[in-house]
Amino acid sequence: MTIQTFQRAALSLAIAAGLAAPLLAQAQSFKAGDLLVRARVVNIDTANKDSIDAADITVSNKTIPEVDFTYFLSPNLAAELILTYPQKHKISANIPSLSVNGEIGSVKHLPPTLTMQYHFTDFGAVKPYLGAGLNYTRFSSVDLPQGTALGSLTIDKNSVGLALQAGVDYVIDGKWSLNLDVKKVQIRTDLKSGAAGNLGKIKIDPLLIGVGVGYKF
Repeated sequence: MTIQTFQRAALSLAIAAGLAAPLLAQAQSFKAGDLLVRARVVNIDTANKDSIDAADITVSNKTIPEVDFTYFLSPNLAAELILTYPQKHKISANIPSLSVNGEIGSVKHLPPTLTMQYHFTDFGAVKPYLGAGLNYTRFSSVDLPQGTALGSLTIDKNSVGLALQAGVDYVIDGKWSLNLDVKKVQIRTDLKSGAAGNLGKIKIDPLLIGVGVGYKF
């Protein structure tokens, strides 16, 4: 799914919010103790920057399902845990010295993220928020070339980085809401070989754009 598709989805979300405008007066602010559970469809757009000499490593983009749990400490402050299941990405490389140009393997990653959020409460049913926190990514099922001129290739299995977030909920009634969410997440790992050691850092650093629906408990 492309960024253009998600732009259309965001437009659809805005139209749906407009159709729900008559319910504006019924909108309630979130309060301390509320648990908001959202299901989102998220597009992962990888930055694909690296610090590897004479090599261009890229990780494929992907559309994934996501579930998050937001617990309100007050009407303005909340903590959000963002979860999905391990996602498989293709890895491609352009390494002229090894006559490599194309897909070289794949990897799965599990990227739970925890953010603290500030929710704005002065816009009726429209409830924007900003968040910041930490991402932990666990890489698994690493499938990279073995026995190359550089030896067997592998990556570090763990990544810890910052996460920034901005989004908006549109409250339809006392329980249901629509959601648009954007996150920038720092995910990085070292590419290593058995012969040459650390070859450099792969900076995946994806931009995640999601649309979804929420239910308040």
